[in-house]
This record gives sequence, structure tokens and C-alpha cells, in this order.
Amino acid sequence: MKILPTLLLCLPLAAHAAWIDFEGEFEQDKPWSEVSAQLPPYPKQENLVEFNVSSATRNRHFVDAESISVGADNVVRYTVVIEATGGAKNVSFEGLRCESGERRLYAYGHPDGTWSKARNAGWEDIKFRSLLSYHKALFEDHFCPDGIRVKDGKEAAQNLRRAAR
Repeated sequence: MKILPTLLLCLPLAAHAAWIDFEGEFEQDKPWSEVSAQLPPYPKQENLVEFNVSSATRNRHFVDAESISVGADNVVRYTVVIEATGGAKNVSFEGLRCESGERRLYAYGHPDGTWSKARNAGWEDIKFRSLLSYHKALFEDHFCPDGIRVKDGKEAAQNLRRAAR
């Protein structure tokens, strides 16, 4: 007789737990949707944080710490500056998806401080086997350590600065 009242008390809890699981499944079934990327201000030298790609490259790689953001779509967006040993400099605004291991180019920077939108720049897989891939270094060491996305731009900048010491 005492079992029945106890069982009746547990039924609402079990039903609630099943409802929570249903909601979680529903959220996971939603297709990913990218939000519109806003171009950041052109990078300033004092905001650049150097990061190591590998000993296989002689180029120097930097991220503008002020440009790093994590959107509502979970994309880590940032400005990267690459300086070649001969003095050439490439500036680009990019995005990285930790969940899928993909990257995207949004815009190219020009020496006069303006941006040009990249044409036909869709999402591409990161080349994890290349020692020259700065995307690989950013993914593994700074923006998605252990496959887990940073929560915001501040955390990503801290990861970069910590590694630069």
C-alpha cells in the first residue's frame, strides 16, 4: 500500500525529465544558421598579438586582439595579419567554426585601411595536416582548445597572449 503513493509522487518527476530530454533533442535538430558578420575596424599595430604556427614557416602571424568575437552562431571571428620575411603584409577578416573544423574568409584588408569583401568565400575544411596552416594553430591552440570553443573574444585574446609569453 505504501508503494502506490510513492509511485504517484515520482510520476510527475519522470514526466518532467522526459520533457527536458525532448526539448534538448529538438534544439539539436535545428540546422545551423550563420549570422551576418560585421567588419571590424582596421587592425592597429598595438593590438596585434603574435602566435606561432610552426617552425616550417618563416612568416610572422598575428591576430588583432580587439577584433576577436564569438557570434550567436558560435563562429569565432577575427582579423589576422601575416608578415612575410620580404616585408609583404596580408590582412584578412575570417571566421572559424570549432564544431565543424571549418574556416571562412570574409574580407581582405588594404594598406589604406579599407576592406574588400571576399568573393565566393564559403566555408572550407581546415587543413589539419599542414604545418603551414595558421588556421590549424588558431583552432588547436587558441580558439578551440581540446575541441571546445572559447566563450568570447576576451578568452581567445587571453589564450593568444598566454602563448606569446
